[in-house]
Amino acid sequence: MKINTSEFIISAVKREQYPVDNRVELAFVGRSNVGKSSIINAITNRRKLVKVSQTPGKTRLINFFLINNDFYMVDLPGYGYAKVSKKEKASWGNTVETYLTGREQLKRVVLLVDCRHKPTGDDILMYNWIKHFGYDVIVIGTKSDKLSRMNLMKSQKVIKDTLKLTSEDKLYFFSSLNKEGRDELIDLIFDDVVESKVEENK
Repeated sequence: MKINTSEFIISAVKREQYPVDNRVELAFVGRSNVGKSSIINAITNRRKLVKVSQTPGKTRLINFFLINNDFYMVDLPGYGYAKVSKKEKASWGNTVETYLTGREQLKRVVLLVDCRHKPTGDDILMYNWIKHFGYDVIVIGTKSDKLSRMNLMKSQKVIKDTLKLTSEDKLYFFSSLNKEGRDELIDLIFDDVVESKVEENK
């Protein structure tokens, strides 16, 4: 699949602020500093589609981006930043849970984990949360340019074991810096979901 156009549509906190046009949605979620903004910019080939915050944990909004005038990429707020207060963490949880609860337009969630580190308790919780709500999930290990091929193989095992991924679960590594495998990643994330939507509308 080729991404030709991408544009910011709206930032939302409440359900009534979400788009209501029933386009398919694919959401991205991960810890603060995992490189979520960078990977969305790399996928869309737009350097500043998503602002890369210098302050981890700052974003508390759900951002909707319209792709090819056809479907939405949804940027969920990052989690796990230690300096965020309990009140802010609760607010994040409510915002994300509201979005994940019964969102029929949402067809897949992309969970980003830093491939240099073992997935945290928050990552495990997020993965299980996605599964609990019944969404298809793809796990992407970010910042893969920082590891050698051998260490990437070790990271793959650690991520699979920690998140308890099955042979059917999808795990992919990507670097927003060198963008190697970008086209394959786009196909992995979007192709079957977008194609199935097209088939349904025939």
